[in-house]
Amino acid sequence: MSRRRFFAPPAAFHQNTVKLSADEAKHLREVLRLKPGDQVFVFDGAGNEFRCTIQQAKRDEATLGIIEAVAPPSPESPVPITLAVALLKGEKFDLVVQKATELGVASIIPVMTRHADIQLRDSNDAEKRVVRWRRIALEAAKQCGRAKIPEVTEPKTFATVVSDKSESLLVLFSERGGESLSTILADPLQPVVALVGSEGGWSDEEIETAKSEGWKVVTLGGRVLRAETAAITVTVLLQNMFGDLR
Repeated sequence: MSRRRFFAPPAAFHQNTVKLSADEAKHLREVLRLKPGDQVFVFDGAGNEFRCTIQQAKRDEATLGIIEAVAPPSPESPVPITLAVALLKGEKFDLVVQKATELGVASIIPVMTRHADIQLRDSNDAEKRVVRWRRIALEAAKQCGRAKIPEVTEPKTFATVVSDKSESLLVLFSERGGESLSTILADPLQPVVALVGSEGGWSDEEIETAKSEGWKVVTLGGRVLRAETAAITVTVLLQNMFGDLR
């Protein structure tokens, strides 16, 4: 029998109890029909998971008693992968967030690029999209057994992303002008930042800027992939090379 898993942020934990939010309590009570005395599991999004027993389930919250800390059903990847993806139309970015979470990325950065499929209208537009993406990441983590929810950042400009100096392996994936992924050599435990463009691709200026900032440019095969396909494919390949999909 699969675990009945719920999410509660670290602030919801108090000594030997944890309180679920209204949405999680509703799912516990009305969807799963659980009642006081039943055992469930709660993860905090930061990598911790606990076996709990239901003490009280009300309309807008549920109180659980913590029995013990347990290992999450699925381990985290040994290599932190940050997936930076150009803004995509419709549900395409939603799909990338969902599948990247399932595949074990540590964080996701929406990127505003020259040829991005959409342009954000204002800060309210950006905020609404980020709230939705974070909810998708939470649900995907719950489904796939992760106890850590990948961070979905506020949208960043291309210039901000490529100029961020870190100790990570920096890889820009392009439909042209790159080397093979197999030529990349790195510390097996080195963090990786993968930057994937929109269906409109990268401008020559963006590619040259990335190179000047120390990014490696990689081209995958001879076929042009849709942006959402490329983002998922890149994650799988990096996990196969450096992570836990081996």
